[in-house]
Amino acid sequence: MKVDIFTIPVLSQAEAIAELNRHLSSVRVLSVDRQFVSDGANSFWTLCVLSDAAPARSGKSPSARKGSVDYRDVLSAEEFGLYARLRDLRKQLADRDGVPPYAVFTNEQLATIVQTRASSLTRLKDIDGIGEARIGKYGAAVVGLLTTEPTVKVDAAVET
Repeated sequence: MKVDIFTIPVLSQAEAIAELNRHLSSVRVLSVDRQFVSDGANSFWTLCVLSDAAPARSGKSPSARKGSVDYRDVLSAEEFGLYARLRDLRKQLADRDGVPPYAVFTNEQLATIVQTRASSLTRLKDIDGIGEARIGKYGAAVVGLLTTEPTVKVDAAVET
């Protein structure tokens, strides 16, 4: 993993935003943390970008299956970071129960959880294919992860 720090001044931010956007499009972003520092005309945003050491994929992978979805293209950087953490949790739960990861939740269900911010058992039940059995076995772990994760909105931090 790689950590990059970006500072975006409130005034004359165009160059810093362009640099950040170039970076974000060249890496696979795992998470972004942001902090606003208020200092009058010298105020600025600081962003910490955690990315995979490998560069972002360009185009389709030759081994990509027909109909498969690359959630890095579908989800925002923030959402994909949360999606990746949910995948890690799913793997741990699957290993614990001796089942394949898709038996816990499918990739599509994880993406829907992220996109809808389903951070309660009731909201998880609203997702297609997630019933009482999955809620009973895995719901508390998912809700726990979702409610302890900080919300970071990259787009809100870098809009001009």
